[in-house]
Amino acid sequence: MPSEKLLLEAYNLFDKANAKDPNSEKVDSTLVPKELIYGQRMTKTLEDFNPNASEALKLAARSQHICRWEIARDSYLMDRIGYLKWREDLKKFHAKRASEILESIGYGSDVIARVSFLIQKKKLKRDEETQTLEDVICLVFLTFYFNDFLEKHNDEKVIDILQKTWRKMSEKGHQAALTLSYSEKALDLIKRALA
Repeated sequence: MPSEKLLLEAYNLFDKANAKDPNSEKVDSTLVPKELIYGQRMTKTLEDFNPNASEALKLAARSQHICRWEIARDSYLMDRIGYLKWREDLKKFHAKRASEILESIGYGSDVIARVSFLIQKKKLKRDEETQTLEDVICLVFLTFYFNDFLEKHNDEKVIDILQKTWRKMSEKGHQAALTLSYSEKALDLIKRALA
């Protein structure tokens, strides 16, 4: 089976799994499963940011939040330690779920291992593809989720999150982030965060 056909089959299976998300988001006045649209936004953003991305990176981007709702945040302590543990467990869970799907359609162990490595964001800042994945995650947040986030939190919290987001990104990611269109309020907070 040609690689492109296999890639599209993987996308289809990732989307099928994410279509079961009980949480939804309104997109063009239609409710869509939250993680389904998230995965599709990750793919589109990666295509724009890095058109020559490897197959493993494309697979990791599409499945980065696969079935995320199955591990609820409130099943962990609601403090920083609980949050970090939840995030770490999620990475392993997403990597395992994506690996199972990829194995089921005939991907080789080398590709599966690489996808798993990327989803777990290993060697951030030291591995070019892990860094690209992180840049894409941050760009998706800034493009699709930032405006809602800033409406729900005070300026100090938003500035703190922006600074943390910025630190995770590469210079190429920074340049891409600065070309996005933002509301006046969002732009003001970004300028304050980066000052």
